[in-house]
Amino acid sequence: MLEKSEMIFGVRAVIEAIQAGKEIDKILVKKDIQSELSKELFAALKGTLIPVQRVPVERINRITRKNHQGVIAFISSVTYQKTEDLVGPYELHDFFMYHILRFGVNPKKLFRIARCAFKGEFEDKEIYKWLRTFVWRFFAQQFKRSCLPDGPKVGSVAVSPRGDLRMPSDASSAVWMKELDEIKEENGF
Repeated sequence: MLEKSEMIFGVRAVIEAIQAGKEIDKILVKKDIQSELSKELFAALKGTLIPVQRVPVERINRITRKNHQGVIAFISSVTYQKTEDLVGPYELHDFFMYHILRFGVNPKKLFRIARCAFKGEFEDKEIYKWLRTFVWRFFAQQFKRSCLPDGPKVGSVAVSPRGDLRMPSDASSAVWMKELDEIKEENGF
């Protein structure tokens, strides 16, 4: 059973925890909760990835006898990391993947296309950073694709080794990384 220190009870306390950026695993909310404060809670939850379960009040009462106001938040014992912090924005990642697989563009051309496509949305330096990360990961992770079952095919693009992607599992990224270094020099990053 969870320790009481790993739970937050009450609508206002949970709202404050969300706004403070606390790592929350899930929130239990009584099924028929309807108050101005509960509307504020749901507004605070909007845009977060915190799962909310609407449950009978009896379930909440079994967890605690404290004044819970129909809301309990379970604090996470670990800090979660967002994947986008590691690989970059998904829209850039998808853009790079599509243009490399569909058209076979090289890094210089891909960088030029991405600069035009994302002008005003991403700085050139940021596009370069995530392109470099993508290229490194694409080549470094190829061996994993070699032992995977067939993947989905969207349009005419697939990364399945038994489908359309013909890439050796020991492919080297050296040529691509050299071209990325040239981009870095040319742009003074």
